[in-house]
Amino acid sequence: MPIALVILAAGKGTRMKSDLPKVLHPIGQAPMLAHAMQSGAALEPARTVIVAGHGADAVKDAVQQIDETAQVVIQHDQQGTAHAVDQARAALEGFAGDVVVLYGDTPFVRPDTLERMLAARAQNDVVILGFHAADPARYGRLVMAGEHLDRIVEYKDATEEERAISFCNSGLMACDAQTLFDLIAQVGNDNASGEYYLTDVVELARARGLSVTAVACDEAETMGINSRADLAGAEAVFQARARADLLEAGVTMTAPDTVHLAFDTVIGRDSLIEPNVVFGPGVTVESGATIRAFSHLEGCHVSRGAVVGPYARLRPGAELAEDVRVGNFVEIKNAEIAEGAKVNHLSYIGDASIGPGSNIGAGTITCNYDGVMKHRTEIGKGAFIGSNTMLVAPVRVGSGAMTASGSVITRNVEDNALALARAPQQNKPGRARKLFDLLKARKEKQQREAD
Repeated sequence: MPIALVILAAGKGTRMKSDLPKVLHPIGQAPMLAHAMQSGAALEPARTVIVAGHGADAVKDAVQQIDETAQVVIQHDQQGTAHAVDQARAALEGFAGDVVVLYGDTPFVRPDTLERMLAARAQNDVVILGFHAADPARYGRLVMAGEHLDRIVEYKDATEEERAISFCNSGLMACDAQTLFDLIAQVGNDNASGEYYLTDVVELARARGLSVTAVACDEAETMGINSRADLAGAEAVFQARARADLLEAGVTMTAPDTVHLAFDTVIGRDSLIEPNVVFGPGVTVESGATIRAFSHLEGCHVSRGAVVGPYARLRPGAELAEDVRVGNFVEIKNAEIAEGAKVNHLSYIGDASIGPGSNIGAGTITCNYDGVMKHRTEIGKGAFIGSNTMLVAPVRVGSGAMTASGSVITRNVEDNALALARAPQQNKPGRARKLFDLLKARKEKQQREAD
């Protein structure tokens, strides 16, 4: 049966105290909405509908970057969760299948939990996702009658007996599309808030003789984010889960609590990640690579056997082939470093290609920007770039070529050639003593005048 996702993302998030829509605040350097969409995407939905409201244009832009096939509809007036789901009615007109309702600010629901909801849906008309809360507080309670959900009772309306129930409502729901929208059409707003609540669907379904049940998940999966403190807590949850997943997959982290991962970080088995490494978005590290301490990676690819760091920075477009060495205080940006090449110390390599087996000496800089345009540097196979070489792009250094230390290279260097581009050294006998005496006298005069 085809699946449609309806993800509610219309709330302003007043407690966030931010101009940014709540669902766009990042967890693992991706909008929390992206996490909810990723979980739902595991169901291979035929349609995905995002219900936006506050900051709808920004939400729409973010959705298109995450999944360009997803449709965004607008809830112009926030009148409750049932009203929000109803905004997807036109987008799902004619859809024959199940609808799974998710929340953009509840990012940690696992795909296997959603699959269990759909499995239960095969035997029931409506399925609610619940959790057993350590502290039920003011959550809505799920009142069960055997395997069937009898009703959802809000805390303020619950009896003392009902408040003792620890099985609580997450808000997620699965239901046949036609049935869901038929039930929503009957939801009223005769309540203190004057809003249309999705939870009322349960009572309406029961009144029609439909079967309703609830499945349980771990409480951590249902964590909602409503404040900056919640966001910080969610980041900690995400990082702990991501680190555990990598350790389980065969990645070694000597101090995992100090490694910070992004939403889409991919690291292969038998890789070693040393302490205090930060992964930004878009990083893939292949099996058997080593990322040494205090390195920062984003938008890059590190191949098998490569070693990066310590204190290295790989920026977007950095492509490291197998057995590459990138050492301390080296920055690589939009550059391909071919197999076995070494950039070991204090260098900047930007908008460049470095040939196999080449050695880039300490202090090398590819001068890639002229103030208006970026230009590329090409270095051939087995080249040796002497320390403190400035390569003024566009420029090419041929295979097997060498540059002398301290050179400023402004013209192409042919294969196997040695390029020297520095002023001749001149020694002036006795001039150092005279210069020091002159400077000391000047300093003493300035001190006397200051007194």
